[in-house]
Amino acid sequence: MKANLRGRDLAPASFRWNVENGVGTITLSRPERKNPLTFESYAELRDTFHALRLATDVTVLILTGDGDDFCSGGDVHDIIGPLIEMRQRKAMDELLAFTRMTGDLVKAMRACPQPIIAAIDGVCAGAGAILAMASDLRLGTPAARVAFLFTRVGLAGCDMGACAVLPRLIGQGRAAELLFTGRSMSAEEGERWGFFNRLVDAATLLDDARDLAAQLAAGPNFAHAMTKTMLNQEWNMGLDQAIEAEAQAQAICMQTADFERAYHAFVAKQKPLFEGD
Repeated sequence: MKANLRGRDLAPASFRWNVENGVGTITLSRPERKNPLTFESYAELRDTFHALRLATDVTVLILTGDGDDFCSGGDVHDIIGPLIEMRQRKAMDELLAFTRMTGDLVKAMRACPQPIIAAIDGVCAGAGAILAMASDLRLGTPAARVAFLFTRVGLAGCDMGACAVLPRLIGQGRAAELLFTGRSMSAEEGERWGFFNRLVDAATLLDDARDLAAQLAAGPNFAHAMTKTMLNQEWNMGLDQAIEAEAQAQAICMQTADFERAYHAFVAKQKPLFEGD
């Protein structure tokens, strides 16, 4: 794949994709079914986030759903039915290939350097809750309802990294409650527990997400990518190792032109204009 891939050239078939002023927007677009995921959309989302690692014209991402809901998770007819058929055939290899693919989507989201902002209204359930969880920032509306439904359908709560990531967002006990019971977390709970960065009116949800994205897009994009990298890598580090890794990361950022631009702007009492190099 070319190193100068442009995000605007991506053409997914299972969701809407748009790039404007450095902000890429993924819109899950089956509102009549509450924007469920299919085998195709799982794979296309994984491939899109993977490709975005090389996109030169996308610095921030917004992930949202069409209509009044974010995402209802895996489509009952398009996914659950075929998985039951695999189970009946005892096709463990096919079942494992599917669960690994869904996990690869989360890994691709965490590995892409762009900050991901999830804009969440209404239903955010199952794999939809995982997409929100795997994003870097989350804006919700008072109507947002987040549910990790896996135990409700006879599966474990440990799906797509939930047992690793969710406790880091809201704490072990609260994560355990949601993953064991499959109950909905209200918007107010989600904000109080730290799942949502903040709640906004449904009428302004996308505008607020775009404002936040624009703020990030105007910042030092190399440094943002380094911040995301270290947030991921330091999960598995002790304090001494993390401090050394951050020393190296910061020294690298000190070699960027954006670091020098910020200094000259400060001296001139001006707002820095970052260019991402």
